[in-house]
Amino acid sequence: MFTVMLKAKLHMARVTHAVLNYEGSCAIDGELLDMSGIRENEQIQIYNVENGQRFTTYAIRAEEGSQVISINGAAAHLAGPGDRVIICSYAHYSEAELENHQPRLVYLQEGNVVSHTSNAIPVQLA
Repeated sequence: MFTVMLKAKLHMARVTHAVLNYEGSCAIDGELLDMSGIRENEQIQIYNVENGQRFTTYAIRAEEGSQVISINGAAAHLAGPGDRVIICSYAHYSEAELENHQPRLVYLQEGNVVSHTSNAIPVQLA
């Protein structure tokens, strides 16, 4: 049996571009891709914190160090420059893999600069 688990997350990324007339996808600064472990052409989920939109697309590499998060194609109707988004990827893990699984979490601050990384989401307090 396999379980779908969070693989990687870019938390509170700021959309820098929205390009409607593009084939589709989400361009992400190559350094952020590498740090998070999200691969080029990997399916990603994007959650728009500003308007609640949630959508699926795939990641493409933007120039390293550019801090670019570009929502392209039809998804450009769902998120625009300045919006805060959470970008997640998920993977299927076997029972054996689950024992040591830890997601790669990258937390961003203004300008899509990394504030810190983690492998565990904090427990939500009551």
